[in-house]
Amino acid sequence: MAQYMDVHHGMKGITREQLEEAHKAGLAVEGDEGVHFERAWADPDSGVVYCLSEAPSADAVKRIHERTGHPADEIHPVPLSIW
Repeated sequence: MAQYMDVHHGMKGITREQLEEAHKAGLAVEGDEGVHFERAWADPDSGVVYCLSEAPSADAVKRIHERTGHPADEIHPVPLSIW
C-alpha cells in the first residue's frame, strides 16, 4: 500500500489530548476504507497538524478524515522515505 502525508491547517492551540482524540477517531473507522493511520504530529503555535498513513488512495484518506470531522487541507503521496 502507498503512504500519504496529510496536512491540516487552522488547528492553532491544539493540545496533546485533542491530537490523541482526533487520532483515535480515525483509528476507529480507518478499516472501512483500508486506511491505517501510523502517526500524527502537531504544531500548536502555527495550528498545523500532519498525519502519516498507509492507504489504497488519497481519496480513502480524505473520506476517513471527513467522517471524523477533521478534513485534510492537503494530502500528499509519499513515494520515497527512509527511517
